[in-house]
Amino acid sequence: MNSHPDDPLRGIALFLAATTLFAVADTIAKYLTAELPIVQINWMRYLIFAGMALLLSTRSAGPTFRVQRPRLQLLRGVCVVSSSVLFIFGIREMPLAEAASIGFVAPLLITVLSIPLLGEVVGIRRWAAVVVGLIGVLVVIRPGTSAFQPAALLVVASASCWSLGLVLTRKMSGSERAATTLLWSACTGLVLLSVLLPFNFKMPTPAQMGLALVQGMLSSVGQWMVIQAHRMAPASTLAPIIYVQLIWSTIAGYIVFAALPDGWSMLGAAIIIASGLYTAHRERARARERRI
Repeated sequence: MNSHPDDPLRGIALFLAATTLFAVADTIAKYLTAELPIVQINWMRYLIFAGMALLLSTRSAGPTFRVQRPRLQLLRGVCVVSSSVLFIFGIREMPLAEAASIGFVAPLLITVLSIPLLGEVVGIRRWAAVVVGLIGVLVVIRPGTSAFQPAALLVVASASCWSLGLVLTRKMSGSERAATTLLWSACTGLVLLSVLLPFNFKMPTPAQMGLALVQGMLSSVGQWMVIQAHRMAPASTLAPIIYVQLIWSTIAGYIVFAALPDGWSMLGAAIIIASGLYTAHRERARARERRI
């Protein structure tokens, strides 16, 4: 039951807070990549994530683990954990702000994937937004130049996995509860990372352990805030706010790593954000048309 069915301001505030937590968590993860294996960093994050998902699922009525489409649930879980692992591999080698900019291509990829997987019809204007957004990604990545970083392709792959996971979420939304989907994804990721952990383990110092647990906690609380925000405000209202995370990532990258994106990266980010905002606008317009 939604205790705040119509509280958009509170939803926006929660979503803004979530973007801050995500930026801080990513900053800690990037810092830890110099000292700990990436699989181990993600395993600690998923340990907390699974605990949070289990706690949320206990508040739902009915069987927690029972689902109608277990294969899709497992595939979603693989996509989500792959996105997390690939993103941290990417930010280990490149600035946070540039990685965040490339990650913003996810809404555009969702538009593309919704055609074969959801049977949606995409008009010429949304296709144009997708093309413009991909041009923005190319501006940030700059393949074929001395500024090109292969790690950027890992971030693109991360965004692709995340997009597929969200499309699968939409596909299952009519038959699966959100809390159950969250639990399956958390447990799927934890199991996969636990299998890989013995081959990617280094005994952490108390400080490293503390930082790893903090980044896992921040990421998990951020996910909870996103869920709560979507209960209070429409997704179309919240979608543009995610781009605020670029500001936090830029600030964190400068404070912790003394790194700032160059002019081309900022131009590419602006193009990606503009195309994403237009896509969100078109989604809002289509939602209004369906209600008429």
